Amino acid sequence: MNIHDLEAFIAVVETGSIVGASARLNLTQPGVTRRIQNLEDGLATALLDRQSKPLKPTASGRQAYEHGRRVLRSLEDLKAGVSPQGELNGEFRLGIMPYLSDAALALPLDRLRAAFPALTLRITSGWSPRLVEQVARSELDAVAVCLPDGVKPPDELVCDDLGLQSVLLVAAPGLGVPRPVDLATLSRFPWVMNENGCGFRAFIRHTLEAARLPFQVGVEAMSADLRMSLVARGHGIGLVTPAAFADSPWRDKVEIIDCTDFKPQVRAWMLHRPPAGRLSRPIALFRDALLEGLEKPVALVGDQLGR
Repeated sequence: MNIHDLEAFIAVVETGSIVGASARLNLTQPGVTRRIQNLEDGLATALLDRQSKPLKPTASGRQAYEHGRRVLRSLEDLKAGVSPQGELNGEFRLGIMPYLSDAALALPLDRLRAAFPALTLRITSGWSPRLVEQVARSELDAVAVCLPDGVKPPDELVCDDLGLQSVLLVAAPGLGVPRPVDLATLSRFPWVMNENGCGFRAFIRHTLEAARLPFQVGVEAMSADLRMSLVARGHGIGLVTPAAFADSPWRDKVEIIDCTDFKPQVRAWMLHRPPAGRLSRPIALFRDALLEGLEKPVALVGDQLGR
């Protein structure tokens, strides 16, 4: 088996096309195609579903991708270990859930770039369940996610617990939400939410349904800034982490809702497959900086609650 053939296959899976792999590897498209065919001939099986667009791996291809990723990481670890310069290079594929992005994409990434300038960062944003699947399949090197308190990540992953995080309920004063309010009264108001697939949305919906209360989504919006602006303009109740609230330009236009019988919390995690190898230092640096970023907004939130 040729390592270059394996690199070409992995590039096609990750970019979804021969064209994308060609650009990443600086090869001609026929050159990429030949390498994929060589690998398939060597393994005696089809690795790509050529009828799908973007290209997707077959069942055998998914297994080959997971094993191949680990092989390439081991080779990168070997190079890093014997390099006389000792400079860490290659890729660091990091997944971050949207609700953590405000904290995660500032201080932690700045520190990563300063400490490892030759390391290429590839950032993926997605919902926590999907990111956990991707890191378990070696499609990502590490992920920062939030899970409902009491839900544990898979046992096969290295799991750094970043602690409980409050999920703030916010609304414009003009919406008329009583202070304080109970869950039954809260359910009479519309919500400004992310689209389906968001763990926070599912958590709110399940909580209300368990209490046999209605769940009305007034507006769906993907962007955190857009959701906060909609909340500030009175379109419904929103959810926000303390870190995102502290950074939001709309924070003075909304108020934090004190719900007497509903205090949503999630637990933040940093997850990666063992062993971390050459990426152990970047993962640890990002984890520590993220934890620092998550702790800073607590005082600001306390001040707002005391208004």
